[in-house]
Order: sequence, then structure tokens, then C-alpha cells
Amino acid sequence: MNLASVIEGHPGDSPALHSRGEVTTYGELRDQVARARGGLVARGVGPGDRVAIVAANNWYFVVAYLATLGAGAVAVPLNPQSPPLELEEELAAVGARLALLGPTAVTTVDGLGRGLAGDAGGVPIADLVQSEPAPLVDRAGDDLAVLLFTSGTAGAPRAAMLTHGNLVANIEQVLANPERPEGADDVTLGVLPLFHVFGLNAVLGVALYVGSSVLLIERFDPYSTLEAVAALGVTVVTGVPTMWADWAALPGEWRDAVASVRLAVSGAAPLDPAVRRAVRERLGIELIEGYGLTEASPAVTSGLGRDAPDGSIGVPLPGVEVRLVDSTGDDALVGDPGEIWVRGPNVFPGYWDDPDATRSVLTGDGWLRTGDLAVVDDDGFLSLVDRAKDVVIVSGFNVFPAEVEEVLTRHPDVAAAAVVGVPHPHSGEAVKAFVVLSPGAHIDEDVLVEHTRRHLARYKCPTTIAFVDALPHGMTGKVLRRALR
Repeated sequence: MNLASVIEGHPGDSPALHSRGEVTTYGELRDQVARARGGLVARGVGPGDRVAIVAANNWYFVVAYLATLGAGAVAVPLNPQSPPLELEEELAAVGARLALLGPTAVTTVDGLGRGLAGDAGGVPIADLVQSEPAPLVDRAGDDLAVLLFTSGTAGAPRAAMLTHGNLVANIEQVLANPERPEGADDVTLGVLPLFHVFGLNAVLGVALYVGSSVLLIERFDPYSTLEAVAALGVTVVTGVPTMWADWAALPGEWRDAVASVRLAVSGAAPLDPAVRRAVRERLGIELIEGYGLTEASPAVTSGLGRDAPDGSIGVPLPGVEVRLVDSTGDDALVGDPGEIWVRGPNVFPGYWDDPDATRSVLTGDGWLRTGDLAVVDDDGFLSLVDRAKDVVIVSGFNVFPAEVEEVLTRHPDVAAAAVVGVPHPHSGEAVKAFVVLSPGAHIDEDVLVEHTRRHLARYKCPTTIAFVDALPHGMTGKVLRRALR
């Protein structure tokens, strides 16, 4: 098997991608991917090699991703908006052999080669498709396919390992829902970032598997994205709560623009029932909420076809086992909170080169401890109630406070720092930092924010910084984040 084979077998003249005003058919995509595979092989890339992909949501990313998998290598999608220092650290962490660059990354990323294990450096993706084709490399289901950096369930960012079997299993679990209407005639909106598992597998992977076409949007803008949905007759839209909130808040009448949409999904962060109602009233769309995480490839639950109540994440997907476990290790009673545990062929084998973190989230019998708390009602519907960890979710992206705190304390004027999430009307949550300055130091908030931007992706950076004399600590010395909130 090989996940890259999802594009095989579809009619050659059927549209696969709509990107940058161009249409790529499945026949053209197969040829381009085969040539890009040849380009990788010619550069010495083989099974198991890690290949980074630094590109926005466009044709370049899809070709690089499928070519990397098809060559038997491991794809490492990275955020093209991340600062060079963060990219270099991620490249070094996984021992990437080379980095494939989209057109924007080619001109904006400086010094990527410093993080690479090989000597090929950064390679423009457009150069790969000039090569002679190479055949698809067969892989086993438990062979590694993708490494995705996540703050998810185990603390500071690390690379989650997803196998070919994990990713294919989750696509098939999503499509096993008898109410799932997707087929070759659908047009799927691809606006969720492809370096995030939600966009990579739940959107792109599912669409390519069924042979539908994907409208790739590089930057979300409420107006222009809705216009693109209307112009192309998009039928399937998967987004994060902030996207749906932005659309519902637009002035004017937009129902006609989304008249073609017949499946609308929200995920990656809790959906405010008020946003779901606003989308229903303003756009005439019934939103389906689900739940997932990177370590589960990602989808775990869905409310599709279940008439799930507002605030519910639905029920487990076919083939996915879910338990709610209380503090004693027993199954939680109906109505009582418990940590969500997940088991199934979609659950990852662990974190790259980090057995301790892997053991902290995977039990001996294959259960994934998610760190999220939920309750189940008498009808079997799950609802999130809290997070067992301190992860901050900004527009669907996980931010682990320790990572931001470490960057803040690198500044010579900072003696200590603590980070929490605070409510934000646009992004759901925002990062707020509490900082204790070194004796005699004086520094502006803007200077510290700019300091973090040189080391972290923008969504991880604090939006506000409060200067305090001391941080609250418990008896064990741990910072009391609840007191800061």
C-alpha cells in the first residue's frame, strides 16, 4: 500500500485541483507527481528519508506531498509562515534530508539549509516536475508516512508519527458514516492549512480518496473565500469555528453564495453554540461538529446524521473506540466528566525519537490518552467540558505554554514568565503572558512581543503581556495557571 495511490484510478479528465486560477485534472496530477517522484529519487531520496514541505495551500504542496509519500519517504509539512529559526529547529529535530519549497517560501525563507541533515538544501517544488518519472514505492501499513509537529497531548511541541495505515484508516472511518455524501462530483473547499492534520487528511486526503476536486485557498479572507465558493459551486466545506463566525458576521445577504454547500463541518476547536445558530440563521447551513487530534489522524467523533444537540461533538466514528475515564481509572458515569481515551487503527504509534512522551499518552493496550475531558449523555452524545492539559487553542491551532515561556525567558530582561489562554472573539482563545522582569530591567510590551515573533509562528505569540512582581506558585512550586486566568 501507499497513501499516495489515492489519486490512482480516478478518470484522467476529472478535475482534481483548483489552485491559483488553474485546473489540474487527475491525469495531469498523476503525471506531475510521478515526475516529482523522479526528481526526489534523482536527489538520492529513498524510503524512510524525511522530506520537509514548506508551501502554502496550493498545487505545489499537493504535488510535493504525494511525490514524497510515493517515493517511500516521510513527509514533514511545516508552516510556511513560521520564522526561519523555528523552521530550522523543526528540520533538525526530525533529521530532514531536504526541504521542498513553494514559490513563496523560495523567496522568503532564509538559511533553511542550516537545519538539514543532507546537503541538498532547499529545492523549489517546481524544479522536481522537470524530471523523468519514477514508479510508486510500495509501503507497509505500519511504515511511517508523515511527521506533524503538535503540542497536542504530551507537552512541548514534538513530531507525531502517522503511518500510511493510520491515515488511510481514518479516511475510511470518516467515509464509513452512511450519511457522508461525498463523491467524485463534489467540490471541497481546501482552506484549512495543509501543514495541519485537519486540512491534510480530513480535507485533502478524503477528497482525493473519493476522486472529488479541491479548491485550494492560500489565505482565508471571508469575502473572497465566499466568492470563490459561489463561483465554483463548492459542495463540501470544512472549517474551524473562527471561519464560520467570520462568515456569519458578514454584513449583507450571503445565502446564495453558499447555496451549493451540502456538507458543512466544524472542528479543531470547540464550536460555540451561538456561532452554530448564527450560521444556521444567516447562511442557512446546518453545521456538523466533530472532534479529533493529530495523534488520531485526526477524526474521532462526528455529529453527522445524528441530530446532535448544540455543543455536542457527536458520537465515535465507525471503527473508533472511545472511553471516558475518571480520575480513578474507571469508566466515567453518564453525566460525569472523564478524559477521552481513543483506540483504533487511526491512532498513531508515538512521537518521533521521544519514547518518554509516547509512553505518557499511549497505554500498553493501545489506548490514546487525549488530555481532553468530556461528558456523555443518555443518548450517547459526547460534549467537551475542559482540557486536562494547559494547551491554548488559537484558531484551531494548539499552543503549548511552555514553548512560549521558554522563548520569553531567553530575553535577558525577563526573569520568569507564564502563559495562559484567554477568550478572544475572533480566534476563540489568545495567548496572554505574565512576565516578571529581571532586577532593574525596563522593557516595553511591544519589544517582547517582537522578540517572540522572531522565534515562533505568529499564532503562538502573546497578544498581550502583563508585567507582574511575581508569579503565583503552589506548594510543589508549580505555577498556578488557574490563578493567572
